[in-house]
Amino acid sequence: MLPGTTPGETRADRPPTELASARRTASPQRRLAQLQRAFRAQTVTTSTGREVKKRPAILNLAVMAIVVPGLFATIALPAYAFQEAEDAGAASAELQALKQDGAQTVAVGEDLVAAAVKRDSYKVTTAAEMQRIALATAYRSYSGPTVGQLLANPPYPNFSLDTVVKVAKKYIGVPYRYGGADPAGFDCSGFTQWVYAHVGVSLPHSSSRQGAGGTPIARADALPGDIVVTDGGGHVGIYLGGNKMIDAPRPGTVVQIRGIYDPNAWFVRYGI
Repeated sequence: MLPGTTPGETRADRPPTELASARRTASPQRRLAQLQRAFRAQTVTTSTGREVKKRPAILNLAVMAIVVPGLFATIALPAYAFQEAEDAGAASAELQALKQDGAQTVAVGEDLVAAAVKRDSYKVTTAAEMQRIALATAYRSYSGPTVGQLLANPPYPNFSLDTVVKVAKKYIGVPYRYGGADPAGFDCSGFTQWVYAHVGVSLPHSSSRQGAGGTPIARADALPGDIVVTDGGGHVGIYLGGNKMIDAPRPGTVVQIRGIYDPNAWFVRYGI
């Protein structure tokens, strides 16, 4: 009779409680040792009277089922893995608490309108525009001589049409001002009057009167510096040649060079 058995009982006949006890052993190595003891080879007498040692087949299955998974678990899960699992569980619990408390919920009114998205815009200031602005700023506070003072002492006493053109171009960019006849602002006839005063020629401050005076010149014979009259006498400028003129067009504009837009324009010469 084997130790731990009753007469006629072998270890193979023992109840599975011993196997369960072996599975509850703390370490895989100890469990293996217990299994080896529990399933030690037994001596069996055959029908012929021969004694042989027999190892229960369940031993192999038990070893595979209990020891191998334990070994893999021991190798695959270092100590810090358990800590990470605990941390992940805590984070999940906190997230669930936030969801239940409504901490991630924002109430939006039905009348809320999303702000329109606008693209930033910008404008490029050309060199010519910067020069015009500088001139307009400088002439706005003009405190120099008047037309009468220029006529009394003209800066260019020797009259020439070329000088008229030269003086006229100095005031490109000066803003239009109704009734203006100095660099603080010009209207059309005030501009031509001012320019001609520099060469000692007096012109009336009136486009119709300027168009009616002087010497009429055929379009083909007109020279840069002559007076060009448009709109039936309602507007005047200084001819530059090539169907171009320089003038003070209208409110909101500045002295500028542009094309002669009126096919019925005529030309008048002063000073010669």
